[in-house]
Amino acid sequence: MSSVVLDKVTKVYPGDYLAVDRLSLRAQAGEFLVLLGPSGCGKSTLLRMIAGLEEITEGELWLDGQMANHLAPRDRDVAMVFQSGALYPHRTVRGNIAFPLEIAKSDPAMVRERVTELSKALHIDETLERRPGTLSGGQRQRVAMGRAIVRQPKLFLMDEPLSNLDAGMRTELRMEISALVRSLGVTTIYVTHDQVEALTLADRIAILNRGVLQDVGTPAQIYNDPATAFVAAFLNSQQLNLLAANVRTPQNQYVMLDFGPHRLTMPWSDPRAYAISQHTGGQVLVGLRPDGLAPVPESYDGPSFYGRVRALEYHGHEWLAYLESGMSFAPVPEPPDPARRVNGSKNGSGRLTGLVKRLFSQPEQHQEQERVGQHPNSGIHRRSDLIVRLGNHPVWRAGDPAKVGVDLSRVMIFTLDGARIDPPRR
Repeated sequence: MSSVVLDKVTKVYPGDYLAVDRLSLRAQAGEFLVLLGPSGCGKSTLLRMIAGLEEITEGELWLDGQMANHLAPRDRDVAMVFQSGALYPHRTVRGNIAFPLEIAKSDPAMVRERVTELSKALHIDETLERRPGTLSGGQRQRVAMGRAIVRQPKLFLMDEPLSNLDAGMRTELRMEISALVRSLGVTTIYVTHDQVEALTLADRIAILNRGVLQDVGTPAQIYNDPATAFVAAFLNSQQLNLLAANVRTPQNQYVMLDFGPHRLTMPWSDPRAYAISQHTGGQVLVGLRPDGLAPVPESYDGPSFYGRVRALEYHGHEWLAYLESGMSFAPVPEPPDPARRVNGSKNGSGRLTGLVKRLFSQPEQHQEQERVGQHPNSGIHRRSDLIVRLGNHPVWRAGDPAKVGVDLSRVMIFTLDGARIDPPRR
C-alpha cells in the first residue's frame, strides 16, 4: 500500500492552458479515493501526473513518503487501467494478464498459477485463450484490471474504466471492482464523471471543476453537506433548485430569506442563522434538492412555496413535478476560464484561491452587496421551474395549483460566488 500526497500541484499545457490549479490532496494508504468532475476538469491529467505520464509544472508529488516529481513511471510501482483497456491485440487474454510478470522475469509456474486464480476471480477464466478482439467490452475491462492487479502494485490508478460500458455491465463491474480492490487493500485513485460510481465506490470523494479542487470528504459528507454550490449541483441526480434570495432580519426577530413572492424564515436558534445574517441587505443563493420539497395541503402553515404545475415527468421509479413559482433562479457559479487565469488575470486566480481556502476554514464575515444580475459569474437561469420529487404516485396534474413544504434542515445557503456561508463539517 502506498500513500499519495499532492502539494500545490499545477499543470500548464503549451498555449498557457491551466489544467490543474495549485491542487493539494492526500490519499491515505489503502484508501479508495474517487476524483469526480465534469469532462475537462483536470481529473485525468491529475491521474497521469501521479503515474508519471505527465510532467508536473509546479508543486510536489509524494508517493509513500518519497518525492516522485522526477521519478520514472516504471519506478513508481503504479498500475493504471485506462478507459479503453489498452490491451495488446496480438496476445491472448492469458498473455495480456501475464505480460507484467513476464517482463519482470517471474517464475513461469508462478505466473501460470496467479493468472489462473485471478481470471477465476474476474470471471474470465473461460476466455484465457481468446484474443481481445473477440471479447465484449466488459470482458476486455476485466482483462485490463487483471493485467493491472497481477503484479500486486502499491497503487492502482483507474481512468474511467467503466464509461464505455452499458448501464447493466457498469453496475456489475462496479461491484466487482469494489470487492476486489478492497480485498487486496491496495490504495486506489479512481477517475469518473459519474456521480453514482463515486457515491457507491469511494471511501472519500474529491470533486474538481476547471482544475480547482472544490471539496473533499466521504460520500455522505459531500452529498449532505457540500462546500460549494457547484458540488451541490453536480452531485445531484436531478437539477438542483438554486434560487436567488435577499437576506433580511425584520426587527431582529428572525432571519428571512426573501424570494419575492415567497419567503422563508429561520429562527435565531438555527445554527446557520448568525452566519446568514451577516449578509443582511445583500443577496445569497439558496440550494434546495427536489427531495427536500414535498406536497402539502393548503392548510399547512409550515415553511412552504406555492405555484402551478407546468409539467410532470415520469422516471419509472418516481415522478418529478415542475412548478411555476415566480422566483428568480440562478445558474451555478463557475470558476473563471482556465486560459484567462494563466494569461495574466490575477483577479480570477486570486478569487479561486480564496474560495478554496474558505472551503476548509471559517469564512470571514462580510457583507454581500452585489446582486445576482450584476455578479460576473451569475445571472438569471433560463429555467424558472421549481423541481419537486413526488415518488411513485403523482398527486397533481398539469395545470393544478400546488403547495410544497420546505425541509429547512436541508436548505443550503451560498454566497454569490458559490461558497457555503456556514462552513461544511468535515
